[in-house]
Amino acid sequence: MHTNFESTPETQRKAARVQLMIFDVDGILTDGSLHFGPEGEMMKTFNVLDGQGIKLLQNAGIATAIISARQSAIVSKRAHDLGITHVMQGIHDKKSAFIELSKQLNIAHDACGFIGDDVIDLPILLRVGFAASVPNAHIEVRQRVDYITSASGGRGAAREVCDLILKAQGKYLAALAPFCDVSNT
Repeated sequence: MHTNFESTPETQRKAARVQLMIFDVDGILTDGSLHFGPEGEMMKTFNVLDGQGIKLLQNAGIATAIISARQSAIVSKRAHDLGITHVMQGIHDKKSAFIELSKQLNIAHDACGFIGDDVIDLPILLRVGFAASVPNAHIEVRQRVDYITSASGGRGAAREVCDLILKAQGKYLAALAPFCDVSNT
């Protein structure tokens, strides 16, 4: 576990191997709050920085997925908008879902990364090669991951992990290059 929000050489080594990055939703891609309207409709707030980070990973050839215990049309819409094709919702046995996904994509467990925040995420966090979490995650999670973000869930934590992976793989500058072109052409 690394708690000072800086990646160690070991964390960098693990992040460099990631071919598939999996995201939990509540508490990671959102701040974990659930907002219900008078008709029972649920609302979630997502961060655009996180979305751009996921797109950068995909553009760099890293597969992305969502595994979430909660079922939500809002998450389906967000995943579709981001081009995340592997979306598993309403999953309470996250270990089986992870094993099936890694088998389907033919990616070894140690070449997978996961970011989660609660004990339901431990079955995946304990199996992947790169495990990450957020500062306000459950203590049992924080004690067992390779990296804890400085940003909170829904506030750039996913982007921080995406950037860390891209840097560890030497793909960060190439990922940013399309946005940094200052030529007049």
